[in-house]
Amino acid sequence: MESENKNNVNPSSLNKHLILIMSVASGLTVANIYYIQPLLAGIAQYYHVTQGYSGLLATLTQIGYALGLLLILPLADILEKRRLVLTMLLGAAISLLLLFFSPTITIALFASFGIGFCSVIPQLLIPFAAQLANPKERGKIIGSIMSGLLIGILLSRVVSGFIGRYMMWKNIYFIAAFCMLLLWVALRFILPKSYGDSKIKYIESLKSMIVLIRQFPALREASVVGAMVFLAFSAFWTALTFLLQSSSYHMGTDVAGLFGLVGVVGALFSPWAGKISDKKGARFTVGINIVVIIAAYIVFGIWGFQLCGLIVGVILLDLGVQSCNVSNQTRIHQLSEEARNRITSVYMVSYFLGGALGSWLGTVSFQRFGWIGVCFIGLFSQLIAGYVHINGKRNNV
Repeated sequence: MESENKNNVNPSSLNKHLILIMSVASGLTVANIYYIQPLLAGIAQYYHVTQGYSGLLATLTQIGYALGLLLILPLADILEKRRLVLTMLLGAAISLLLLFFSPTITIALFASFGIGFCSVIPQLLIPFAAQLANPKERGKIIGSIMSGLLIGILLSRVVSGFIGRYMMWKNIYFIAAFCMLLLWVALRFILPKSYGDSKIKYIESLKSMIVLIRQFPALREASVVGAMVFLAFSAFWTALTFLLQSSSYHMGTDVAGLFGLVGVVGALFSPWAGKISDKKGARFTVGINIVVIIAAYIVFGIWGFQLCGLIVGVILLDLGVQSCNVSNQTRIHQLSEEARNRITSVYMVSYFLGGALGSWLGTVSFQRFGWIGVCFIGLFSQLIAGYVHINGKRNNV
């Protein structure tokens, strides 16, 4: 076998074309997690279950993603990254096809978990890009790839919303599986090989994440803040479908999906947020974005039953959440070169566990307390985020 140093990539391999390819790949794969959100009401009718039960599909997808981040990302510090990415793409394609053919809600729940578990490719690519980037441009490059990822998140709702309105909702999963196979072919020839820098064994790498949590106060702070921010994000997007189909709006899944286009405005500011993090400091940017998310939920609470209020709130919410995530990742990627993927794993597991909780709370709160209950959940989560941020240790990272 050739040596790791001989086969490992070097910074010169990170060019604009590779960044673009990584961005597209991140967007296509992360979309798998979010196709479900505009479809929940239709899925409940298809399987003859309650809306709350159908909401478990979104929750299990995000739990699967969090578990995938926990178990798969540490492997990127040990194994060859391209092979790992290709393996996860095949797993995602199989899980997507399973959901497409699922005859019962039980099988659909199992497939949803598998989709989330295998769709961790973006979080393999982002640390890889950070590894290759010039430290002075790291925030900008992370922001560029995050833009692709976040636009994938938001446009996934547009596509699945229209398919849910005009076609059988399952068709989106067949299309997504086909995209995964095409992506497998493309990345097989385009993505460079990159061997892990760590000599640590897999089990030891899992145990070492506990040490990393203790070692880096900035990681603890970013993880809790990230979880609360994504909780607010997921609660809104899960409940939005039910709000738009309620007596207040009488709108379909296609309109719910179109709100993803509005959210793209916020996603496009991710590179800008990365630049601010490079200049002003990531911690400063995180604090500003928590305030922006609070403003979004105030708008939702006061004007949420008016279409213009929802549009303004979505722009603010997506701007705050996506910029906060970019700033948090810029911050944690500076903590350790050798343990970058494990640090990313700790952060993203916390992030998506917060998202899974938000999906569940958004569904339950809307059923029991209506839209105001959802707004309360969003505001309360940001009070927690703000408290942790203000009282966190002032690390110069």
